[in-house]
Amino acid sequence: QVQLVESGGGSVQAGGSLRLSCAASGATSRMNALAWFRTQAPGKEREGVAVYYTGARTTMYAGSVRGRFTISPDNAKSTYYLQMNDLRPDDSGMYFCATLWFSGSTWINPSNFRVWGQGTQVTVSS
Repeated sequence: QVQLVESGGGSVQAGGSLRLSCAASGATSRMNALAWFRTQAPGKEREGVAVYYTGARTTMYAGSVRGRFTISPDNAKSTYYLQMNDLRPDDSGMYFCATLWFSGSTWINPSNFRVWGQGTQVTVSS
């Protein structure tokens, strides 16, 4: 099994930056993709933010964050980062990383990932 642990959340003002980390352990060779999701309010569905496909080494982003967020791996550390720049208040929420994607499915649907971290909170004030 794979375990994921997020870190790096915090409070920033609009326009600021944060870098989230997702540390993977266990059967990391099984990780075919690593995605970041967020929930902007308790009970709301998780929204896909970005994904990194480990085999193809390609990325995809939600339109709302494209050009501001960057997902990248550090393979030596089995850690994946989400660099978030020019943060806005509506970027606030709980951020989760996820892996073991059902290959061929839509990455932006959280149901298509089997393993999740516990999340890290991001708060952006205006």
